Amino acid sequence: MRLFGHRLSIAAGIAVAMALAAAFTAPPDALQGNLQRLMYVHVPAAWIAFLAFGVTLIGSGLWLWRRDSRHDRLAAASAEVGVFFTGLTLALGSVWGKPVWGVWWTWDPRLVTTAIMFFVYLGYLALRRATVEPVARARRSAVFGIVAFVQVPIVHLSVLWWRTLHQPPTVLRPGHPTIDHAMLAALLLNLLAFTVLFVLLVRARMRLAAAEQEHELRDGERELAGAAVSAPRLKGAQQ
Repeated sequence: MRLFGHRLSIAAGIAVAMALAAAFTAPPDALQGNLQRLMYVHVPAAWIAFLAFGVTLIGSGLWLWRRDSRHDRLAAASAEVGVFFTGLTLALGSVWGKPVWGVWWTWDPRLVTTAIMFFVYLGYLALRRATVEPVARARRSAVFGIVAFVQVPIVHLSVLWWRTLHQPPTVLRPGHPTIDHAMLAALLLNLLAFTVLFVLLVRARMRLAAAEQEHELRDGERELAGAAVSAPRLKGAQQ
């Protein structure tokens, strides 16, 4: 497992380096110039957010089916990564929107639905932190993680359902992608790099969660052992 993790880290580093090189060597946009290069991070960040919350959905469903703590850890780890990349998506969108739209924020359907998704999954993480008992935490989080996923298609389809400042899909659309081939290649390479990075981050967070869970179990065993030892002393003191 350590060898796999080491190789995965190397693969992620190489993929990110190649993706950044592709992003900086791709041709500039005809209208936005080099500002458009934010797309090579902004779009993959949004993709990873969708992917992460999809994994949370799967992990939650698997926990309800199998009651395996590994699935709960998968759902939680993926949600944490997803929240981070959703926040990154919003931040980069603001940086990109300021010179293009003239404002850092506007009540655009895509922005609003993405912000709602961000806070919904923050609520998921808050629920996990607020619930101490492991089984109850996993059960409540699993239900929340399944219901919350409805935000993902809403965000993705918001540019089609409502009038928005965002452009319609240029890659995931019927027919051929409406984007320059060199730009598309750079974008796909960045999507691949971010996906490898996602796997690396989720794996690392799951290992940390397993260690935290083991620590909780040991603390519980110590408390039970301490209660068993102290109980006779209390009884003797009363006599």
